[in-house]
Amino acid sequence: MITLTFIIYLALMLAIGVVAYRRTQDLSDYVLGGRNLGPLPSALSAGASDMSGWLLMGLPGYAMSAGYGSFWLAGGLLVGTWLNWLVVAQRLRVYSQVADNALTLPAFFEKRFNDTSHSLRVVSAFFVLVFFLFYTSSGLVAGGKLFETVFGFDYTIAVIVGAIAVISYTMFGGFLAVSWTDVVQGLLMVGALVLVPVIAIGELGGMDGTLAAVHAKNPELLNMFTDADGAPITLIGTLSLLGWGLGYFGQPHILARFKGIKSKDSVPAARRIAVIWSAISMAGACMIGLAAIGYFPEGLGDSETVFMVLVDALFHPAVAGILLAAILAAVMSTADSQLLVSSSALAEDFYKALFNKEASQEKLVQVGRIAVVVIAVIATFFALDKDSKVLSLVSYAWAGFGAAFGPALILSLYWKRMNKAGALAGIIVGGVTVVVWKQLSGGWFDLYEIIPGMLFAFVAIIGVTLATPAPARETEECFEEFETELKR
Repeated sequence: MITLTFIIYLALMLAIGVVAYRRTQDLSDYVLGGRNLGPLPSALSAGASDMSGWLLMGLPGYAMSAGYGSFWLAGGLLVGTWLNWLVVAQRLRVYSQVADNALTLPAFFEKRFNDTSHSLRVVSAFFVLVFFLFYTSSGLVAGGKLFETVFGFDYTIAVIVGAIAVISYTMFGGFLAVSWTDVVQGLLMVGALVLVPVIAIGELGGMDGTLAAVHAKNPELLNMFTDADGAPITLIGTLSLLGWGLGYFGQPHILARFKGIKSKDSVPAARRIAVIWSAISMAGACMIGLAAIGYFPEGLGDSETVFMVLVDALFHPAVAGILLAAILAAVMSTADSQLLVSSSALAEDFYKALFNKEASQEKLVQVGRIAVVVIAVIATFFALDKDSKVLSLVSYAWAGFGAAFGPALILSLYWKRMNKAGALAGIIVGGVTVVVWKQLSGGWFDLYEIIPGMLFAFVAIIGVTLATPAPARETEECFEEFETELKR
């Protein structure tokens, strides 16, 4: 029964990809869906592509080991979601179109700062590809654990099966397929994250029974201000969890939803939908972890399988198949978005910018589809390490994007004086800081690398910009046109 459910689900996703394929005429359609998404698909697509497999595996697993401490992480992400839609969405939607209809984030930076050398575009695309390899790998690891736990597949085969499914509809349908499937997947994810904890808590005798079971195992798990061993949480630990929220400002696959929305006037409605979806989803994920503490007092070998094991224990196979498909939905909804952004970076920011400036739209779409396969194969190779943890892979890529692109994007949307040299310095300093900081440990080096990465990037942008000549007049005129368009 579970197998049949999965087959039907995959067939539905592939059918959506075929329909989207017929509506994909040029690179704008393939990368941004022709900038014609309404508030609901924009919000659900941004949320589903953001949360990935970690929402149903990494976060419940962390909640099972950290208890109430997991709400620091969830709270930081919720605030980050709201601020990203509030601070970035409308401005990026307007400015990316004013900047010669920039389709990708590297292209936006190049056109925003009139960079004829293509250095900004190439450096940005390099960081996109590097960090997305880790991010896409995390999704394939989640998919591998899903098929291994549910069907008993060999882990290697499980990863390859998941990769083939994601490649298929992303390669054919592009942004429309990704966004349309994200709506289905986003609704399925939030439904599962509401139903599973409600049933599990009911089995434990309600919320009082659940909390009593958690208290009996370890009362410290019910204290947000201590760790599982009873030691007070540190400032570094708290800041590291809250710091996850900073990553939203630089995630290319989420920012693509802002550029693809129908108009800036659709943003407020989309923001409300996105925040509500995120709040319900993350609260449900944390409650799954708490319920599992009482339901499995002896613990689990791999806490990241908690959602799957709990579903299998609580539900009839027919229902379990649908709920477990939510994990596949989470994996696919993020992996497809990451593959799409990575392929567009190769097609638009490397191939067209450096090798074939006169490439036709058909040729760019073809290159993009080939890039999907190449990138997915490399990410699959990284994912074959069975000991990989979904949350750790996501945290590294999340920090890399947040630090490399977040400060540069925010300042480029608000600071007229910012120039190309400052943007380039910020992107490089932010990205390199994350890579270096990750290798260090002890004291303040235990701080989540996104915080120093973003801090140093902001300093680099402001310092280099003020130490170098102001941008050319045409760059300032582009910014003025953007401000005028924003006020309409």
